[in-house]
Amino acid sequence: MKIALIGLGDIAQKAYLPLLHHWPQVEWLFCSRNPQVLASLAAQYRIVDSYTDYQQLPELDAVMIHSATASHLELAAHFLARRVAVFVDKPLCDNYADCERLYALAARFNVPLFVGFNRRYLPLLHQQTGAALANGTGIRNMRWEKHRHNQPGDIRTFVFDDFIHALDGVNLSGRVDPADMQIYSQMDGQQLARLDCHWYADGGMYHASMDRCYGMTCERIVLGQLNQTLELDGFLRGTRWSENRAEQLALADWTPMLHSKGFYAMLVHWLEVVKSGRLADEVIARNLNSHRLCEEICQRLTRAC
Repeated sequence: MKIALIGLGDIAQKAYLPLLHHWPQVEWLFCSRNPQVLASLAAQYRIVDSYTDYQQLPELDAVMIHSATASHLELAAHFLARRVAVFVDKPLCDNYADCERLYALAARFNVPLFVGFNRRYLPLLHQQTGAALANGTGIRNMRWEKHRHNQPGDIRTFVFDDFIHALDGVNLSGRVDPADMQIYSQMDGQQLARLDCHWYADGGMYHASMDRCYGMTCERIVLGQLNQTLELDGFLRGTRWSENRAEQLALADWTPMLHSKGFYAMLVHWLEVVKSGRLADEVIARNLNSHRLCEEICQRLTRAC
């Protein structure tokens, strides 16, 4: 397979480039508008073909778009029209209308459009929850908290670029009606500082929370089933309570950081999608629904301001 990575900034350098060596059978190409960065990274990762203009890329099996959110629509639309499989870092776009437009293009040209939600692939969470996380059965409550220190921000950027992680993390069914969401927020002047959303579905309560004036950066996941509760403090360790006992959980020693954060398993899935040429309907539905919920939140908060 021949796959191009477009946009070689911070997220690409931290989360994706270090994993490329796992798939030596893939011919990787680099594309960046910054010639200095392009030359340096191409040399570091021994990439033969590199480009500064995405429109000059040759015939490809797939592209991975790691550029700024504002560029996603143009880049993804270009390659979908070329019938090339497309991976886009979350969010797909910063508004729901453009997300729908891109999935309509993907359907029209019959090519997969994959969105990079790495937290769907957290190994510690999947090891402990199994089928419950896959289909939402037996869940009484699920809470996902993702907090930061002193980073209040613009509503749309806060919601689509950051809060979407926690929101999608609890949007297991991908069928949540935006009208069913309860939304609570706190502002810091004209900027959004905290956001909490929750809803009830299939007998369970789901809650996503982000406080960007929390005092530190941290993430916590709580998943409750009948008479047992799992709490993860970050992605490496956690506790399970059952039968009035606490069991300490942890990933195996020496688990690489990008594996613990789900990036490796996500790329395994992505390459399977490229080979098959198909993305499951339920994944598409969840991708769209999470972005639709973000749009609903933005519109409600904007009206309230």
